[in-house]
Amino acid sequence: MNPSSPSALQLRDIHLPAEPGWWPPAPGWWILAVLLLILLVWTTRFALRRYRLYRQRQRLLATLDALTRQPGDVTPETITQLSILLRRLALMRFPRQQVAALSGSEWLDFLDRSGGDGGFSHGPGQVLATGPYQPALSADVDMAALSALLREWIKKNMGR
Repeated sequence: MNPSSPSALQLRDIHLPAEPGWWPPAPGWWILAVLLLILLVWTTRFALRRYRLYRQRQRLLATLDALTRQPGDVTPETITQLSILLRRLALMRFPRQQVAALSGSEWLDFLDRSGGDGGFSHGPGQVLATGPYQPALSADVDMAALSALLREWIKKNMGR
């Protein structure tokens, strides 16, 4: 027998193994899927929180507009409602112990520290401390300036 002849070597064709199936995926794909799922959950929660804050801020600003655009004289009840609106927001955004007991000049100082920049203690916001107790307010109150101050305070404390 001649070793150089093909029939003498008894060679067979090369058989490749079967292609790997697509299931189950490799561990790296599982890790990527879990990370993407975590990212999706976090993004959804973040977006929902931002949307809720946005809607809440819009409702507060609509209430502020309704209170400040009432026709006629500014009444002590209107000033009381504005103060209540600010207090509710402050109770939502700050610790209860820090806000709940404040009144008068302490309340105005808190509003200045938390975004009023002096407009409550030394500006149009002073009426929030004394207004509910005065019988006639229409000549003393600059409602446009007060509305702008309150709007800015709400925006600072609800996130832009």
